[in-house]
Amino acid sequence: MHRRLIPTAALALMAVVTLFALTWGFRYNWPDYVHDRYGLPLTWGVHTLVTIQGPADIWRVDVTALFLDLALWLGITAASQVVLQTISCDGST
Repeated sequence: MHRRLIPTAALALMAVVTLFALTWGFRYNWPDYVHDRYGLPLTWGVHTLVTIQGPADIWRVDVTALFLDLALWLGITAASQVVLQTISCDGST
Protein backbone atom coordinates (compact mmCIF):
# COMPACT_ATOMS: atom_id res chain seq x y z
CA MET A 1 0.00 0.00 0.00
CA HIS A 2 1.27 3.43 -0.83
CA ARG A 3 2.46 5.33 2.26
CA ARG A 4 0.11 8.23 1.57
CA LEU A 5 -2.93 5.93 1.58
CA ILE A 6 -2.26 4.50 5.05
CA PRO A 7 -3.75 7.50 6.94
CA THR A 8 -6.79 7.47 4.63
CA ALA A 9 -7.35 3.76 5.17
CA ALA A 10 -6.93 4.22 8.92
CA LEU A 11 -9.45 7.07 8.88
CA ALA A 12 -12.00 4.92 7.04
CA LEU A 13 -11.40 2.06 9.48
CA MET A 14 -11.82 4.32 12.51
CA ALA A 15 -15.02 5.75 11.03
CA VAL A 16 -16.45 2.23 10.83
CA VAL A 17 -15.24 1.40 14.36
CA THR A 18 -16.78 4.61 15.71
CA LEU A 19 -20.08 3.88 13.99
CA PHE A 20 -20.21 0.37 15.45
CA ALA A 21 -19.13 1.55 18.92
CA LEU A 22 -21.93 4.09 19.06
CA THR A 23 -24.73 2.02 17.53
CA TRP A 24 -24.04 -1.61 18.49
CA GLY A 25 -26.55 -2.87 21.03
CA PHE A 26 -26.06 -5.44 23.74
CA ARG A 27 -29.15 -7.41 24.75
CA TYR A 28 -29.65 -8.28 28.40
CA ASN A 29 -32.23 -10.99 29.06
CA TRP A 30 -32.85 -10.63 32.75
CA PRO A 31 -35.99 -12.15 34.28
CA ASP A 32 -38.85 -9.69 33.81
CA TYR A 33 -36.51 -7.05 32.37
CA VAL A 34 -35.25 -7.42 28.80
CA HIS A 35 -33.36 -4.42 27.47
CA ASP A 36 -30.75 -3.33 24.93
CA ARG A 37 -27.87 -1.03 25.83
CA TYR A 38 -26.12 1.13 23.25
CA GLY A 39 -22.71 2.78 23.37
CA LEU A 40 -19.11 1.83 24.09
CA PRO A 41 -17.52 2.55 26.54
CA LEU A 42 -20.33 4.68 27.99
CA THR A 43 -23.93 3.52 27.76
CA TRP A 44 -25.82 6.39 26.17
CA GLY A 45 -29.07 4.61 25.38
CA VAL A 46 -31.24 1.91 26.94
CA HIS A 47 -34.17 0.40 25.05
CA THR A 48 -36.46 -1.48 27.42
CA LEU A 49 -38.36 -4.27 25.68
CA VAL A 50 -40.04 -6.27 28.46
CA THR A 51 -40.79 -5.42 32.09
CA ILE A 52 -42.60 -7.29 34.85
CA GLN A 53 -45.83 -5.69 33.62
CA GLY A 54 -45.40 -7.02 30.09
CA PRO A 55 -44.09 -5.73 26.76
CA ALA A 56 -42.70 -2.21 26.73
CA ASP A 57 -41.09 0.17 24.26
CA ILE A 58 -39.21 2.68 26.40
CA TRP A 59 -36.09 4.55 25.34
CA ARG A 60 -33.82 6.29 27.85
CA VAL A 61 -31.14 8.45 26.22
CA ASP A 62 -28.29 10.13 28.10
CA VAL A 63 -27.17 12.90 25.76
CA THR A 64 -24.11 13.73 27.88
CA ALA A 65 -22.85 10.15 27.65
CA LEU A 66 -23.51 10.20 23.89
CA PHE A 67 -21.44 13.37 23.45
CA LEU A 68 -18.64 12.01 25.66
CA ASP A 69 -18.64 8.73 23.71
CA LEU A 70 -18.48 10.62 20.43
CA ALA A 71 -15.72 12.90 21.73
CA LEU A 72 -13.71 9.90 22.89
CA TRP A 73 -13.92 8.08 19.56
CA LEU A 74 -13.26 11.25 17.55
CA GLY A 75 -10.27 12.01 19.80
CA ILE A 76 -8.86 8.53 19.18
CA THR A 77 -9.39 9.01 15.46
CA ALA A 78 -7.64 12.40 15.47
CA ALA A 79 -4.74 11.07 17.54
CA SER A 80 -4.30 8.12 15.22
CA GLN A 81 -4.22 10.49 12.24
CA VAL A 82 -1.55 12.63 13.87
CA VAL A 83 0.57 9.57 14.61
CA LEU A 84 0.12 8.12 11.13
CA GLN A 85 0.85 11.44 9.43
CA THR A 86 4.04 11.74 11.49
CA ILE A 87 5.12 8.19 10.68
CA SER A 88 4.23 8.32 6.98
CA CYS A 89 5.90 11.70 6.42
CA ASP A 90 9.26 11.09 4.79
CA GLY A 91 10.42 14.69 4.92
CA SER A 92 10.17 15.38 1.18
CA THR A 93 7.51 17.61 -0.33
